[in-house]
Amino acid sequence: MIADKIYAAFEEASQRNTRPRKLIAERLVELAQSGADFTIDDLWQELREGEPHLGRATVYRSVEMLVNARLLDRIEFADGSHHYRVCGGNHHHHHLTCIRCHRVVEVDVCLPVDQFAAIGNQTNFDIEGHSLTLFGRCEDCRTAKM
Repeated sequence: MIADKIYAAFEEASQRNTRPRKLIAERLVELAQSGADFTIDDLWQELREGEPHLGRATVYRSVEMLVNARLLDRIEFADGSHHYRVCGGNHHHHHLTCIRCHRVVEVDVCLPVDQFAAIGNQTNFDIEGHSLTLFGRCEDCRTAKM
């Protein structure tokens, strides 16, 4: 269950499961169930409705820690902005984003391992990870009247 993974990640990072972190975890579980993505500011504003003294830095640090634990994905958009999504780290995937409406779709597509090795050899890098960013227009945006 994603809530258990989030609480475990907080513990591993030596962050107590305080009321603010419990609120963050509960909201992230709701977002995971709906498949919605979010910005840190949106998450912070939503949580402040029930916890007015919740600091933005607490939310930011918690989100970044969960990204590093691979429980959240940072989704980059063509305009340079980004959102987050609870993907849970269960399988390797990337995201396709609409350049107009910011719709996000998970795609199970990646470059073959030998291509990463070739890129590493050509550039004299030891590649330790990657992020594949795909942009386009979703069907709704392609058919919408401008």
